[in-house]
Amino acid sequence: MTFASIGAIIYKQYSTKHIGYKMENVAIRTVSPNRAKKSITRAFTKNRPIFLWGPPGIGKSDIIHQIGNSMDALVIDIRLSLWEPTDIKGIPYYAANDNKMVWAAPAELPTQELASKYKNIILFLDEMNSAAPAVQAAAYQLILNRKVGQYELPDNVLIVAAGNREADKGVTYRMPAPLANRFVHLEMTHNFDDWFQWAVNNNINKDVVGYLTFSKKDLYDFDPKSPNRSFATPRSWSFVSDLLDDDDDPEITTDLVSGAIGEGLAVKFMAHRKVAASMPNPSDILVGKVKELKNKEISAMYSLTVSLCYELKEASDANDKKFDDKVNNFLRFSMDNFETELVVMGIKLALTQYGLPIDPDEVPCFDEFNDRYGKYIRAAQSV
Repeated sequence: MTFASIGAIIYKQYSTKHIGYKMENVAIRTVSPNRAKKSITRAFTKNRPIFLWGPPGIGKSDIIHQIGNSMDALVIDIRLSLWEPTDIKGIPYYAANDNKMVWAAPAELPTQELASKYKNIILFLDEMNSAAPAVQAAAYQLILNRKVGQYELPDNVLIVAAGNREADKGVTYRMPAPLANRFVHLEMTHNFDDWFQWAVNNNINKDVVGYLTFSKKDLYDFDPKSPNRSFATPRSWSFVSDLLDDDDDPEITTDLVSGAIGEGLAVKFMAHRKVAASMPNPSDILVGKVKELKNKEISAMYSLTVSLCYELKEASDANDKKFDDKVNNFLRFSMDNFETELVVMGIKLALTQYGLPIDPDEVPCFDEFNDRYGKYIRAAQSV
């Protein structure tokens, strides 16, 4: 075996284990949504343009707006796929006072007056590689020189672009190499823990969170080779959350859920939801009315655990005086009815994702809980 062949084997093993995936014999490193936010924020401090790649529905646009909110920056969202080349440079007109032809810059691009009102402005060029090559060529000067024609970007404007990959079978054009070389490129992939944190902060329906906590692989099932029009993505699951209504006809709900994530997943999710609805009311568990769980269907127990954490979060936010008692009933019920894996998951969700202020000194059964499960919880936190 030659050194070249040995090197190829090592490279293949390394790229499979440490880098996202390989496409056309090129190693592609991927980042989770939270890592993408941190990377983009750091690049902004150096005023380096970023291009965020990723498949449809993964949350690229939402990530940029989250960064804008965290920086208290104005986000100007421009869909370049809808622009013409002249939309970037503007329209020429005759200035009679100067006897010259000048250019009227597009209103979407920030003026110095607008920029003076903000510490930063994020110019978000979305769907950039879906724009026609002539539009990308026009954007080249704006990104390279921070000006186009007579227009100049204010100093506090930060540039970020996003688009789908060519392998996603969307409407895309290959980006010219000189333009691509002006960007720092990141490719985002889905990550359940990051999505869960987002779901908690955005009040995603507890049935959706409970189901996906049990079946994490169903968070994202996009296959560019599939003819299906509907598929599961973080975006389409948020549609499902909005469409759920306990008072609605279940057939109508199934139709809508199927239209969002596909028929196969819709059937699985609705079956889970039906079983989860037969579980005890989380409020009754937390006040101590229900102490025993008769239904041991595993996906429903995952959903119940999430629902209990939801209820505890609401009690914490409302400064409920019985919060400590409810935590005690939560731990007691978990110890008496759940397997170790589910107990550990429940307390981990409560502490890390929901950030519940649990005080061990105020929870009577905490010492017993720690004796039985402390080592598992510490092991789970170290992973």
